[in-house]
Amino acid sequence: SQTLSALRSPDVGLYGVTPECAETYQRELAEAKKKKMAAGDNASEWVKHWVRGGYHYYHNLRSRDGAWDEPSGFVHNSTQLSREEIQSTISGVTAAYNREQLWLANESLITKLQACCRGYLVRQEFNARLSFLKKQVPAITCIQSQWRGYKQRKAYQDRLGYLQAHKDQVVKIQSMTRMYQARKRYRNRLQYFKDHINDVIKIQAFIRANKARDDYKTLISAENPPMVVLRKFVHLLDQSDQDFQEELDLMKLREEVVTLIRSNQQLENDLNLMDIKIGLLVKNKITLQDVVSHSKKLTKKNKEQLSDMMMLNKQKGGLKALSKEKREKLEAYQHLFYLLQTNPTYLAKLIFQMPQNKSTKFMDSVIFTLYNYASNQREEYLLLRLFQTALKEEIKSKVDQIHEIVTGNPTVIKMVVSFNRGARGQNALRQILAPVVKEIMDDKSLNIKTDPVDIYKSWVNQMESQTGEASKLPYDVTPEQALSHEEVRTRLDTSIRNMRTVTDKFLAAIVSSVDKIPYGMRFIAKVLKDSLHEKFPDAGEDELLKIVGNLLYYRYMNPAIVAPDAFDIIDLSAGGQLTTDQRRNLGSIAKMLQHAASNKMFMGDNAHLSIINEYLSQSHQKFRRFFQAACEVPELQDKFNIDEYSDLVTLTKPVIYISIGEIINTHTLLLDHQDAIAPEHNDPIHELLDDLGEVPTIESLIGELLSFYARDMSCRGPWCLDGELALDYSTHGEAEHQRAMQRRAIRDAKTPDKMKKSISVKEDSNLSLQEKKEKIKTGLKKLTELGIADPMNKYQELINDIAKDIRNQRRYRQRRKAELVKLQQTYSALNSKATFYEEQVDYYKSYIKTCLDNLASKGKNSKKISLKYTAARLHEKGVLLEIEDLQANQFKNVIFEINPTEEVGDFEVKAKFMGVQMETFMLHYQDLLQLQYEGVAVMKLFNRAKVNVNLLIFLLNKKFYGK
Repeated sequence: SQTLSALRSPDVGLYGVTPECAETYQRELAEAKKKKMAAGDNASEWVKHWVRGGYHYYHNLRSRDGAWDEPSGFVHNSTQLSREEIQSTISGVTAAYNREQLWLANESLITKLQACCRGYLVRQEFNARLSFLKKQVPAITCIQSQWRGYKQRKAYQDRLGYLQAHKDQVVKIQSMTRMYQARKRYRNRLQYFKDHINDVIKIQAFIRANKARDDYKTLISAENPPMVVLRKFVHLLDQSDQDFQEELDLMKLREEVVTLIRSNQQLENDLNLMDIKIGLLVKNKITLQDVVSHSKKLTKKNKEQLSDMMMLNKQKGGLKALSKEKREKLEAYQHLFYLLQTNPTYLAKLIFQMPQNKSTKFMDSVIFTLYNYASNQREEYLLLRLFQTALKEEIKSKVDQIHEIVTGNPTVIKMVVSFNRGARGQNALRQILAPVVKEIMDDKSLNIKTDPVDIYKSWVNQMESQTGEASKLPYDVTPEQALSHEEVRTRLDTSIRNMRTVTDKFLAAIVSSVDKIPYGMRFIAKVLKDSLHEKFPDAGEDELLKIVGNLLYYRYMNPAIVAPDAFDIIDLSAGGQLTTDQRRNLGSIAKMLQHAASNKMFMGDNAHLSIINEYLSQSHQKFRRFFQAACEVPELQDKFNIDEYSDLVTLTKPVIYISIGEIINTHTLLLDHQDAIAPEHNDPIHELLDDLGEVPTIESLIGELLSFYARDMSCRGPWCLDGELALDYSTHGEAEHQRAMQRRAIRDAKTPDKMKKSISVKEDSNLSLQEKKEKIKTGLKKLTELGIADPMNKYQELINDIAKDIRNQRRYRQRRKAELVKLQQTYSALNSKATFYEEQVDYYKSYIKTCLDNLASKGKNSKKISLKYTAARLHEKGVLLEIEDLQANQFKNVIFEINPTEEVGDFEVKAKFMGVQMETFMLHYQDLLQLQYEGVAVMKLFNRAKVNVNLLIFLLNKKFYGK
């Protein structure tokens, strides 16, 4: 242990010392010492040690002294071990120990190595033996085959002899055994099926389902589906009772929706007129008779009576009562309106042939009616295609600078926004904006004011109200003077913070609502962006997106934020309205959003709001992403899945509901502008207009043309025979065919009149199977001659057309179900709106009744008054301006007598010349108010006397109503 401790001392500087080798170190060092001693001891007192760095150190063993210089007479002691010798001994011992440990650690590896060596030796011996055997294979094989052959022949001869000796018994045993085995296999199989009958049914159903799915996939996706697959699905072209019922429900609901839309529009127009008349009434505080009569008229125009008017043709016999000539005119109108509906070019050009105010009225009254207000997918597709064509036409022909889309008022943009903000897009705006608008309205403490002068005046008014003393501050100040007050700046900062907070809520609601925006709005935004990019290729993406933002936000959403009550975003009770603070708050928010959408900063007069310019820039980036995402919509054909075959599989003819006046108006416009809308002389619309001739009078069309049906598109080919082509003409085939025709006849008997097949299809149904096959062969021959069908590929083109019919029929059924749901929702929303209008009517009636009571109490003696004035006197008052063909000095000979009638607000005016009564004029006071409202200052009495409207009203108010 002492030796080990000495060796491990850091002062010694030895390396590789391992405690486990202490005894070995002791033994080896002692052995080395003995060898030194045995070699001889020179008894020297000095030893020399080499020190790192190239120096030697001399140490005296006796005195323990040391020196760096070599002592005189130095002799190194021969028995002492040097450091190098000790290190060499330690390294040798440690290396041996480490090697021993390495062998122990790898004992299993050594064992495997030894096993591999032994295995090699054994395999070497085995391969040598195997090589010997392979060399002797022919001899071995010959010996073995000879011996085996001998044994086998002997066993065979013995067995054959035995069987020949017992032949009868063998045959009997074999037959019994075979019978038993066969019966056992049959019974086991039968029992297995009985035990697993449900599994068998499932497997069979699974296999059949897979086969049906493969066939259906082939029908849907294969470019050329085979006839064997087509036969399995051709029955889908038949119409079931459910198809007929859904179609009837759809027609009825669509008719009700269109009728209700028109009824609501009429109610809304009448209510607007009531607003004007009541406003005039309040302003002049006079007769309510005209308002009352209009109110009565309003209450009578309900939905039921309007529907009765729309069905007037049914009461008069409808289309069946028409003569041949009128029937031909009806069919000509059918073709005309179908052409207008399906070819958007005509209407798109016609819109721009009229002044803008007339084109808007034309859109509202005729075009939306022509497309049934997009009440189903087909008509929405056609209307959007019209918008697309018209917008491209307007940009191409009327837009010279890209900014004109924003600064002007493009006709198509206005129509698109108006349509999508109406019944079609109202629910979308309500879903997007109603929650945040309601939150703003419910926050009574919210008061956003960004005008420093308004804030200053509000502060001054508040101080005066609280103190009861007049403020010493001036009331009229400039914005800079208002901002010099700390209180104004504090209130302005608070308003700006509040405005940013609520604007963030609106912005979040808008940018997260891409999927809620009607497809029509998004598609037109895409068309607008692409059309502008095509005409102005140098315009940047940011500039195009700003114009898209002008459409989607400023034109579509902004008015609904500013006036949510006017766009049905919120529900208000009859007579209710927004407060001034609420309108100001919404206006401020709308202004912020508009600046953010157009990336317009606050500068100039609004420089005090420049601190939120950075916020506007950040918000604009959100708007930009929103506008970009809104334009990413599929094309019309992909969205509505409509192509040239879509009308071929519809059960019913497209129907529109249009008034006589709208028919005549459209006919007149087409005649006036036919060269502009169809410059080509061979255009089909010229032929249709020639067939129609001159524009008919209203009387000639009343009761005959209220409901139009587009031309019959049920163009069934002779091959569409429910798969009967594959039947062989035999007695069995003919019997099957007759049974199929009987089933079809029973089904057709239940078909509603509107969905009856054409006469030609009915006649085909009555043919025998052979006759049908002959007719089909004739038709195929004609198609082959025309190059439409090719017998070389087994008429694959016709098979593809039938497959397309089947696919379109399926898509139509899906669209019809979705359309029924949408129409039901629309009908419910329209009923709610009609209820609201009815509440408004009741409110107006209550208001009118109150006014009538007040009028009766104040002017009950007014009817007894009769006024007489000479023309000269009325001229002095300024009421009479001139009388045609009469000099002013003759005015004294003319007397005007004004008498009130039994009807409140009606006056009988009589004119006498030299005492002789000349003429009588019925003057309606409400007409005077309307003229005053419209800004007309002068009107004529008796077609000769010109009077001042305002002074005549003043005279009547003063003399008859004590005003």
